Amino acid sequence: MKRSLLLAALLLGSTLSSAQAASGPITIVLPEEADLLEPCMATRSNIGRVIMQNVSETLTELDVRGDEGLMPRLATSWEETEPGNWRFHLREGVTFSDGTSFDAKDVEHSIERVMSDKNACESRRYFGGMTITPTVVDDNTIDVTVNPPQPILPLLLSLLTIVPEETPMEFVREPVGTGPYKLTEWTPGQRIVLTERDDYWGDKPDVTEATYLFRADPSVRAAMVQTGEADISPSISQIEATNPATDFSYLDSETVYLRIDHNIEPLNDVRIRKALNLAIDRDAFLGTLVPEGAILATAIVPPPTLGWNPDVKVFPYDPAEAKKLLEQAKADGVKVDTPITIIARSANFPNVTEIMEAIQAQLQEVGFNIDLKFVEVAEHEVYYSKPFKEGRGPQLVAAMHDNSKGDPSFSMFFKYDSKGTQSGFSDAKVDDLIARASAAANGDERAKLWSQLIAYLHDDVVADVLLFHMVGFSRVSERLDYTPTMATNSMLQLSEIKIK
Repeated sequence: MKRSLLLAALLLGSTLSSAQAASGPITIVLPEEADLLEPCMATRSNIGRVIMQNVSETLTELDVRGDEGLMPRLATSWEETEPGNWRFHLREGVTFSDGTSFDAKDVEHSIERVMSDKNACESRRYFGGMTITPTVVDDNTIDVTVNPPQPILPLLLSLLTIVPEETPMEFVREPVGTGPYKLTEWTPGQRIVLTERDDYWGDKPDVTEATYLFRADPSVRAAMVQTGEADISPSISQIEATNPATDFSYLDSETVYLRIDHNIEPLNDVRIRKALNLAIDRDAFLGTLVPEGAILATAIVPPPTLGWNPDVKVFPYDPAEAKKLLEQAKADGVKVDTPITIIARSANFPNVTEIMEAIQAQLQEVGFNIDLKFVEVAEHEVYYSKPFKEGRGPQLVAAMHDNSKGDPSFSMFFKYDSKGTQSGFSDAKVDDLIARASAAANGDERAKLWSQLIAYLHDDVVADVLLFHMVGFSRVSERLDYTPTMATNSMLQLSEIKIK
């Protein structure tokens, strides 16, 4: 009897050890194709979900699973030696996926490349309004001077991907990075395959290979995980999220909104912008086309971002007042009958088509002449970012903005400053508040300035049609140990996935 119990215990121990050491390939099904795999574009969600921290790493990393705050990645430590100057100490023994060694010259080149006007790096927008000068101290040390001083520069650098110094300024098709995986296959429109590296500097991940597939329909993505054709779908709709064993919901860091182009009549009239906001019944979407747990938005950043202003109130649903404002503007000669186009990104989030069609109908009901146009992600960027097309008509660009970093600096300059790449207007007070808040080292003062900006943008400028801070739904195979986070929609780290 004792011998049988001992044998059983040994067998059980062997089984547990095997389970703990499980590794192998997985398949991930995404809603949008990756039009690029350029490292400096990894801040765009359809690209970052694939390569951010998997192929391309950053100097620092924000802990979104715990309370460690800003963590080392390719930099092991850093300190501000004087206002505006930071010294970063770099990890030794790191190699890129092409076999070359990582050192301070690679960091210098990566910063200069992102800030160069020879490309259209999306991550540059997070460093708007500042001049960044990297200076190599030695192979493992680099100074970064920023003007005006930025007290959260190490946090900002959590979005700057590092590439070899040999990388051209122009975009590359195949990324070379220091991450735990390398790109081994990319068939546009069909699949992307990342394979683990034997020479990665960090811990060996459970996932040996990841195949990315693309399906626009959220019900198809959910079904693929259910049948075992895929292991993870980071984005499914609330309707499909019915299995508590595999489905997760979480308040993510995405804000859905309509960016208003103030430069074109009639959108240059604040009465028109207010009417747009008053015409939409935001509450009617909650629990129907938008998940019940979503929060109505009053800012481009979600709570509890620093400076989020609880005193700013959501525009009420008041179609009568919207019609009144349109009539007043028309009486003053504003061309309120001009067709306005909503430009939306196909498969950007679950129910995007139905949500935009409902908004179109609500705007038409109060008297707006609204067209609706859906485009793929690459074309969407043409409408969303500068330089805007000459001769364009009035536009509302439907978008979903992610800020999981906890500070409005990751949103405000490029969204609202006069020189911001996605700003639809110019306002001197907005520019001043952004500059002062970004440079404020005192946390209370910084929060106060961001709070003032949020109120001014919403109540006085009426910058956008702010809609929802979204709830995300994911489906994860029961063979995996993985819980989505608020950052999952923009960054899906394979090294965090465990295989049972």
